Amino acid sequence: QVRLVESGGGVVQPGESLTLSCEASGTIWSVGQMGWYRQAPGKERVLVGYITHSGTHYSDSAKDRFRITRRRAENTMYLQIDNLQPDDTAIYYCNGMVWVTERSSAREYWGQGTQVTVSS
Repeated sequence: QVRLVESGGGVVQPGESLTLSCEASGTIWSVGQMGWYRQAPGKERVLVGYITHSGTHYSDSAKDRFRITRRRAENTMYLQIDNLQPDDTAIYYCNGMVWVTERSSAREYWGQGTQVTVSS
């Protein structure tokens, strides 16, 4: 069984920074691409960015204040958000492509999300 668990959300004031974590655990042979998404109240879930073996890729709206990093050996991914604004209020989700064995096909897994609220 594979689990992705996000953490690090909370209530912050405008202008502050926050780092979210996403840890993959369970029966894992390898984790490939991992990504961050967010869903604001009343809106659809949208891509923030993702990280692969070759680098990171961001949506146009996330290029300036968002930074994705990863500790591959620990199957953990991070999302640093700087200068948080009220519009960043959302549930932040991570996903990952996971191989449970060397011979299995990769399957996409999602976390349950972590709430980020930006309010003064």
